Amino acid sequence: MVVKVYGPVMAACPQRVMVCLVEMGVDFELIHVDLESGEHKRPEFLLRQPFGQVPAIEDGEFRLFESRAIIRYYAAKYASNGPNLLGTTLEERALVDQWLEVEAHNFNDLVYAVVLQLVVLPRMGENSNMAVVHNCQKKLEKVLDVYEQRLSKSSYLAGDSFTLADLSHLPGIRYVMNEAGLGHLVTERKNVNSWWINISNRPSWKKVMKLMD
Repeated sequence: MVVKVYGPVMAACPQRVMVCLVEMGVDFELIHVDLESGEHKRPEFLLRQPFGQVPAIEDGEFRLFESRAIIRYYAAKYASNGPNLLGTTLEERALVDQWLEVEAHNFNDLVYAVVLQLVVLPRMGENSNMAVVHNCQKKLEKVLDVYEQRLSKSSYLAGDSFTLADLSHLPGIRYVMNEAGLGHLVTERKNVNSWWINISNRPSWKKVMKLMD
C-alpha cells in the first residue's frame, strides 16, 4: 500500500519523511498542501494534524504526524528491508536518539528562525530582523563546533554508520547551504563539511531533491 505524505515538497519536515521512505524502499504519494493559502489550517487538514503543521501521513488506516516520529516508525517497520537507521545495540540506539534530540532542539530551531527571517518573511512582504539572524548565526556556529568535534571521532553522528541522526539533518543543512546563504558555516569546518558531502550524496536524498525540480 502506498503511503500518503501530506505536505509541500519544498518544506523541510516533509523532506525528512520522504528521504526516510526512499531509504527504506517504501512507495509514497506526495499530496501537496498549500501553506501560503493556509490550507494546513483548514478543518479538513486539522483532522490529520491538529496543530496545523506538515507533514502528516496516512498508511492505510494508520495516521501519524511529527516528522521525527514518522521516520522512527518507518525505520523500525521496514528494518528488515532497508538499511539499519536505528542502531543495533541499546547503546547505538541511544546515541541515535541523542543526536535526533540535538537536531530537533539545538540545530533545527536556529535554522528555522534564520529561514523565517531571510526567506519566509520577505516572501510575505515583511522585513527581516537581522538582529535575530545574527544572534541565531552565532548560536549555530557553537552548535556546529560541537558537531565538528564529534565528527572528528566518527564518520557519522551516532557512530560509523548512517542513521536517522544524520538523515534528519539533511533538509536543515540544505537550507543553510542554499536559501539562508550560510554555507560557510559548514564548509569552514572540515569534518562537518566532509559529513555533509557524504550524506547529501546519498541516492535517497538526490531522489528527493529531483522532486523539487
